[in-house]
Amino acid sequence: MFDSPDFDLAPYAAEFGASAPVRRGYCSWNDAGWRSLLVQCFEHVPEVEELPVPGVADLHLVLCVAGDVTMRTRAGGKPVHRRWVPGALDLMVPGQPVVRDYRTAAALRTVQVHIPSGTVERVAAQLGGPAPDFEALSAAASAGDPVVEQLIRALPGAAGANDLYAESAATFLATHLLTRSTEVRRPGAEHSAVRVATAVMRERMAEPLTLAEIAAEAHLSVYHFIRVFRAATGETPHRFLTRIRIEQAQRMLSGSTLTIGQIAERTGFGSPGSLSAAFLSQVGVRPSAYRNN
Repeated sequence: MFDSPDFDLAPYAAEFGASAPVRRGYCSWNDAGWRSLLVQCFEHVPEVEELPVPGVADLHLVLCVAGDVTMRTRAGGKPVHRRWVPGALDLMVPGQPVVRDYRTAAALRTVQVHIPSGTVERVAAQLGGPAPDFEALSAAASAGDPVVEQLIRALPGAAGANDLYAESAATFLATHLLTRSTEVRRPGAEHSAVRVATAVMRERMAEPLTLAEIAAEAHLSVYHFIRVFRAATGETPHRFLTRIRIEQAQRMLSGSTLTIGQIAERTGFGSPGSLSAAFLSQVGVRPSAYRNN
């Protein structure tokens, strides 16, 4: 359950006037009487500049269900640009406020879920092991998660279910998110470098990243970075980056109407031919055949 029955919905747009950046169409607190999980559906205005999003204690998930926009997010450091299309998933690090801005010609709609911090802490304790690494979880979520996506899409349609349903959904989501990461947890600077590198690759996969640039972000020499990364993940940085780009391309092929050229551009391949060759090597079929099937 949420820590307080007087949980403040204001940061999540409880009431909006005509000039508000979003319009809320559904709220599980009001429409379903849930107290174990907060689910809200939003329709966003076409353009926003310098929109502060408060840091909250609970685990905040944002799923884009309509639109096509480049979202610019700043969390105290260098801004991160990321394409939001249907299926794009964002997990906000608890307690970390961000500032966002974007401009879009298409309708932008999201479903946003808040898992209570108490639920996350209880599940983490039952799972054992180290404390949750929310930055790593956020980086992993940005690459997409079909299980989380389908569940979030379904939650607004479960308005007739009681709070036991909401509590079960919250527990499942927390359990899935805390166990899905395949990154090896390692203490010390080397684990931190790998975590930074994987986050950079996931957040900037559309850019023409070089090995030297990624190693510099991790504050390691190229040689040391390759050795540390391979020991922690079992893959070279190049293979890891190619794999997550192909996985993102698969999601775009099955969940959007973007052309193969647009998908190639947004996954860092640069051209349809480069995407097709890498896709065939990893998946076994061309992107067009994958979409048709």
